[in-house]
Amino acid sequence: MFTGIIEEVGEVSRVQNEGGNMHISIKATMTPELKIDQSVAHNGVCLTVVSIAENEYTVTAVAETLAKTNLKHLQENAPVNLERGMKLGARLDGHIVQGHVDQTAVCKKVTEKDGSWEFTFEYDPALQNITIEKGSITVNGVSLTVVNSKRNEFSVAIIPYTYKYTTFKFLKEGDLVNLEFDVIGKYVKRIQELK
Repeated sequence: MFTGIIEEVGEVSRVQNEGGNMHISIKATMTPELKIDQSVAHNGVCLTVVSIAENEYTVTAVAETLAKTNLKHLQENAPVNLERGMKLGARLDGHIVQGHVDQTAVCKKVTEKDGSWEFTFEYDPALQNITIEKGSITVNGVSLTVVNSKRNEFSVAIIPYTYKYTTFKFLKEGDLVNLEFDVIGKYVKRIQELK
């Protein structure tokens, strides 16, 4: 479980494909604190640390993960939002995030708003995921509040701190992002479907 509060932006140092898997090596200052078998969210995708060497660690994404996320587009030097699993008994500063991406979305518009930014994203409605205004959404692992919700589109407001300390500063129109919809909303939707 995660909170959607990004600890650090790491940098991809190496990508190696092996069969249907992709091994991704990341340089990050948190590396010395990691251990093998630990879960770390990468742009919101929960992956297991499989090796550690000095300031670099490696995770493996399987074909299923690559098909449903934007990780397949990672290349050397790409920035990646990183978050370690939450500690039991610690504050939950974002919202409950599982690290299980529901689908991707395309950044449709970036608008500077006199000291903040509004990002608009469009996603495929076929999976019937929903957002609600003032509800929670995770974009590339970042816990955010929806400010404008439509059937297959929503916007979020990004404050300067979030812009500076996440990959939002690199995000531009046309980029693909990972979405994890609010887990409580998903359960409510599923209960309604079963009635």
